Amino acid sequence: MLDANLKTQLKTYLDKITRPIEIVASLDDGAKSQELRALLGEIASLAPRVSVIERDDDARKPSFSIGEPGRDATIRFAGIPLGHEFTSLVLALLQAGGHPIKLDDDTIGQIRALDGDYAFETYFSLSCQNCPEVVQALNVMSLINPRIRHVAIDGALFQDEVDARQIMSVPTMFVNGEHFGQGRSSVKEILAKLDTGASARAAKALENKPVFDTLIVGGGPAGAAAAIYSARKGIATGVVAERFGGQVLDTMAIENFVSVQETEGPKFATALEQHVKQYDVDVMDVQRADALIPGDVHEIRLASGAVLRAKTIVLATGARWREIGVPGEREYRNRGVAYCPHCDGPLFKGKRVAVVGGGNSGVEAAIDLAGIVREVTLIEYGAQLRADDVLQRKLRSLPNVTVVTHAQTTELTGDGSKLNGLVYTDRNTGDVKRVELEGVFVQIGLVPNTEWLKGTLDLSAHGEIVVDARGATSVPGVFAAGDVTTVPFKQIVIAVGEGAKASLGAFDHLIRQEAAPAEPKAIAA
Repeated sequence: MLDANLKTQLKTYLDKITRPIEIVASLDDGAKSQELRALLGEIASLAPRVSVIERDDDARKPSFSIGEPGRDATIRFAGIPLGHEFTSLVLALLQAGGHPIKLDDDTIGQIRALDGDYAFETYFSLSCQNCPEVVQALNVMSLINPRIRHVAIDGALFQDEVDARQIMSVPTMFVNGEHFGQGRSSVKEILAKLDTGASARAAKALENKPVFDTLIVGGGPAGAAAAIYSARKGIATGVVAERFGGQVLDTMAIENFVSVQETEGPKFATALEQHVKQYDVDVMDVQRADALIPGDVHEIRLASGAVLRAKTIVLATGARWREIGVPGEREYRNRGVAYCPHCDGPLFKGKRVAVVGGGNSGVEAAIDLAGIVREVTLIEYGAQLRADDVLQRKLRSLPNVTVVTHAQTTELTGDGSKLNGLVYTDRNTGDVKRVELEGVFVQIGLVPNTEWLKGTLDLSAHGEIVVDARGATSVPGVFAAGDVTTVPFKQIVIAVGEGAKASLGAFDHLIRQEAAPAEPKAIAA
């Protein structure tokens, strides 16, 4: 199953295994079981410390566990973990085989101290770039704490389970049979939900942070660039972010970042974080900013209740998918309403879906989905699609795609548990029409993450932070960069440049303030 180059690379990694590993496979006579048998055989042939045995010990077939001989395995894959999950498989083998786990001592100690038995199940798709972080996080946690067990399940292969549990978005996590969460989650985010006292402890620790020279709010490309440029000036620099990488983590392919011919969003985000951590930067993740309080020393109040203080601020909170804003959208989010066709598309195999949005993102989504689903209806508000001509030609060549223009989406309907239709108004005739379907993918652009800043500094009519040529906002000492600002053309390469510029602007402000002469004292008569 693996080509010669991949085998060579894989053998290099598997040579790092320092103790015996046993893979126990549960298989049947089906084609997928034959594929898995071949894959596991190739892995065993490349790693002398890895052995494979077959045992009918699991209802899910094909599946396999990874662990030490003679001990209960805590990691299991149900399906064939190729695609984005191949890395998860390799890491599980390495870490179970004694390779060091790259977590800080405090996090490892917190995982070991969890009191309870947790049986996790994660549903993923092989095309989902967000799923590996969840799979790898839970695998690592299960290796650290044997009271945690984890099964990673290919939703496309076990479609009956997906339907029975009404899973319409990946990654989706269950613990002890109950729904636990959806979407990308790191070890620290999962820990925060399991360890209810973690948030209070983190807030207390953050309260003791000294005053930063520059504090960056946001960990995407703009925030990372700002942190690097600030740290290189030798000043006290901090980064506070909900998740390092920001929206880049949800980007499938990056092919226009100068000097990098092709990469994927999660890989790019990892590279950003590694670069930042080469410098003396205090990175505080899994923290959401709640308010900016300007002053001689600015304050950032966090959702946890902690307050961080800094002489200058760089706001780089980015943007998120724009919602349609119609009844049913939020009610059926992750129950038929989705925003990532790459991640969730495989869950709608053979079903009817709609894509709302006729720009490049929407048309690309429709093209991708057409190869998986039964029917795609593209809904565009305007008179014509706005995507590039080459994409439009490809779209119209597909037999299972219907394009509807002059259509205003007015409602997403459902039966109370999942989505079942889309209602739109024909803007030419005023007629109200309904499309029966099982999924809707919203692709209508981005909205800046600035709700928490309203009334504090100047925002545009679209909610973007107004900045000048130096990245300065209307509040002295507060700068902004990236997709959250009024700078046109929301591109990664532009965000990086704007982050550097805002950081340099903040440093210039800082040194000028510190160099300003003191006010003369009044002389008593």
